[in-house]
Amino acid sequence: MLNAILLTLLAGIAGACAMSAVMYGIHAIGAANADMVRALGSIVTRKYEGSFGPGLVIHAISGAMFAFPYSVVLGIVPASGAGPIAGIGALMGFFHGFVVSFLLIAMVAESHPVEQFRRTGISVAVAHIFGHIVYGAVVGLLVAVLHISLIASA
Repeated sequence: MLNAILLTLLAGIAGACAMSAVMYGIHAIGAANADMVRALGSIVTRKYEGSFGPGLVIHAISGAMFAFPYSVVLGIVPASGAGPIAGIGALMGFFHGFVVSFLLIAMVAESHPVEQFRRTGISVAVAHIFGHIVYGAVVGLLVAVLHISLIASA
């Protein structure tokens, strides 16, 4: 069971890293205000400067924790093989991203301490959905390839 827990944490951190990279790429090309790591960090620091480190820690911890429900669901779906399980993970990420996007736009953005992260819209929502799809696909792929099973190990 300890091995499954450690692998789940690893899968979540890997998924969060992939998501962060994709969202930063979206931000860097100017498609959306999607520098999510700094947006998270600046909630803590209350300013843009110095927000990257705290944001990275928050996102890694969140990614690790969200990997547990993903792994449980992926462990009980009637699918096998890396492709189908990664696809189901991506679908879970789509729904997860949709909820996060709604909450971001409805609640977080207007009260964010840094003005640049108060600007949201459909492009920011789509970037978050896409980032979460990547997260879910990576977690799903790792659950399949590493044979992570939180259910069978219990």
